[in-house]
Amino acid sequence: MNIIEKSITLKDGRVITLETGKLAKQADGAVMLKMGNTMLLATVCSAQEAGPDVDFMPLSVDYKEKFSAVGRFPGGFTRREGRASDYEILVSRLIDRALRPLFPDDYHAETFVQVTLYSGDEESMPDCLAGLAASAAIAVSDIPFHGPISEVRVARVNGELMINPTKSELATADLDIMVAATYENIMMVEGEMNEVSEKEMLDAIKFAHEAIKDHCLVQMELAKAVNKEKRAYCHEVNDEELRKDVWAKCYDKAYAVARKCNADKHLREKLFTEVKEGYLESLPEEERDEKKNMVSRYYHDVEKEAVRRMILDEGLRLDGRTTEQIRPIWCEAGPLPGPHGSSIFTRGETQSLSTVTLGTKLDEKIIDEATEQGKEKFLLHYNFPPFSTGEAKASRGVGRREIGHGNLAHRALKRMLPDNYPYTVRVVSDILESNGSSSMATVCAGTLALMDAGIPIKKPVTGIAMGLITDNEKYAVLSDILGDEDHLGDMDFKVTGTVDGITATQMDIKVDGLPYEILEKALDQARRGRLHIMNIIKETLPEPRPDLKPHAPRMVTLTVDKDQIGAIIGPGGKIIQDIQEKSGAVIVIEEVGNQGIVDIAATNAESIEIAVARIKAIACKPEVGEIYEGVVKTITAFGAFVEFLPGKDGLLHVSEIDHKRVEKVEDVLKEGDRVRVKLIDIDPKTGKFKLSRKVLLPKPEGMEQNDRQNRGERQDRGERQDRGPRQDRGDRPHRDRGPRPERKENQE
Repeated sequence: MNIIEKSITLKDGRVITLETGKLAKQADGAVMLKMGNTMLLATVCSAQEAGPDVDFMPLSVDYKEKFSAVGRFPGGFTRREGRASDYEILVSRLIDRALRPLFPDDYHAETFVQVTLYSGDEESMPDCLAGLAASAAIAVSDIPFHGPISEVRVARVNGELMINPTKSELATADLDIMVAATYENIMMVEGEMNEVSEKEMLDAIKFAHEAIKDHCLVQMELAKAVNKEKRAYCHEVNDEELRKDVWAKCYDKAYAVARKCNADKHLREKLFTEVKEGYLESLPEEERDEKKNMVSRYYHDVEKEAVRRMILDEGLRLDGRTTEQIRPIWCEAGPLPGPHGSSIFTRGETQSLSTVTLGTKLDEKIIDEATEQGKEKFLLHYNFPPFSTGEAKASRGVGRREIGHGNLAHRALKRMLPDNYPYTVRVVSDILESNGSSSMATVCAGTLALMDAGIPIKKPVTGIAMGLITDNEKYAVLSDILGDEDHLGDMDFKVTGTVDGITATQMDIKVDGLPYEILEKALDQARRGRLHIMNIIKETLPEPRPDLKPHAPRMVTLTVDKDQIGAIIGPGGKIIQDIQEKSGAVIVIEEVGNQGIVDIAATNAESIEIAVARIKAIACKPEVGEIYEGVVKTITAFGAFVEFLPGKDGLLHVSEIDHKRVEKVEDVLKEGDRVRVKLIDIDPKTGKFKLSRKVLLPKPEGMEQNDRQNRGERQDRGERQDRGPRQDRGDRPHRDRGPRPERKENQE
């Protein structure tokens, strides 16, 4: 075996090792990345030939985590890894978005990149290493690639920027972004922030790029040591005469269509298609089928150039807007009566209908992944049905794009929810129309829906997608891009935030050599666009509604001692089930430290009051002098045992039942009777409770008179005793009584 290793030393002393030549040698490229206990195997395989009529890059990227990597069993009945989790899909997308633009435009062979976590630990964050591993695998292969790249996480902890922090360090970060780049250029950015400024975000990106440069240099050294020649390929059949003819006959027509500045996407598509179809009709019938695919490819370039030149030379866009102009916006809060909150946000031909549902801890999302376990109280789901773009096809479940867009909106909003909010919150965004930036419409609609639900969010959040058109001499930064501008442009830069700063971002760059000055301009232009949208949001709903909807669950939180949790639940859950059944409330108990947190939720106040009263009765501590209403549980000869609090019995002695003498307890009480009692004592040794009923009863009239007389006699005796000291016996005159007579019995 020819094992080759190269190492990268991070500033904090940790070492990343890239090893090839030992594992998966039949793959086109394979690299094992190691850092501490974390080990990722990245492999890449690419077909030797491209499929017929394929004119795109068919790249598949999969990131998988083995549960055995951290010594755990997978969940489920089969106890084996199944479909990819949302987290694995998100990491796959991070890798894909960085790699895809760097394959040659004319390379169309099916290519598969697989990154697998085989070893990990609780503190490592493998997602920030997966892109590096994938790029290294391509670097040591024969697959053509304009890389290498690397990805790193930048976090700001206590005001200091860090590369690839541990999980504990990341927990307190106010900035968390993933950055992918080549040695020369930034390729991708995604992350969340706690209302940071545009400058702070740019500084973090630059900080990441410096670290990435070291990673790229080491990969170049690794590829040089492997010394594998890149493969020759021919995946496109071209006809230069046909290319020139298409340009000559179609460019002016395509420019004229673009120049119509039509805001209707479908009409614009129809007009562009008519130009291409007209050219195909001009070809001899016997050549049309043979040249159709080439004509489509060449015409795509013609259309792209026409649109780009119009923007760069005239400052005009496909729908007639200027570069900074936002499409018309209308929105509505509370259009749906059933959900706990709802909204519609429409910007141009993009529309989101969003809803909010409030729940309890029972509704929390359970996270059970190889390296992450826990619960999530804020959920955001994004749906993109085919009808939103006018497509006639069936919906086939949630795709990677929907998970990615939903995650971006989730990160944008989650830091603005109230701290320690007791509810589980679910936002669902259904895209009803789409022509660019539906994820940003989700952020705006989500904000309105949360406010409509009466959730006191800290600040409203809005989002905007920025585009870029550049020919390396001129450039134009576009606000609120259309779908076509995303497809034909050089950048898709989504920015969300409040009036005070950025909360999330996602950026994909499709060109080489994007200067930081352009990024700075894009961020500043995005800020102005966000504030414009914010004004419209506030006009629609200035602040969160003062109360929840009438049908939304109300929630009360009680704190009890830890040792009271068992009493509330009862044997086999008997007591808590009874409380829920009789009150109609949902009760959830969570142990936190030495306390029990009891959440009581119901849609009406009466249900909550009943449940609260029952729980307080169970959880309260008996206090001497307090009066309780109890139930007689057992009758004995010497008294009755009364349950005066749930699970707490006390002795009501026969002498404490009534003021008058009670011969038999059964004459006054029987089992099941409800009786008011006062706790008069708690035995310090045994903890037993002594109860009294008679102290709560009025005394008979004769007994009150006797009591007064007794009190008077005691007072008189006290006065006589208070006449001064007794005379000393020595002062008394002596009286000699003589000898005592003997007892009679003794005389006898």
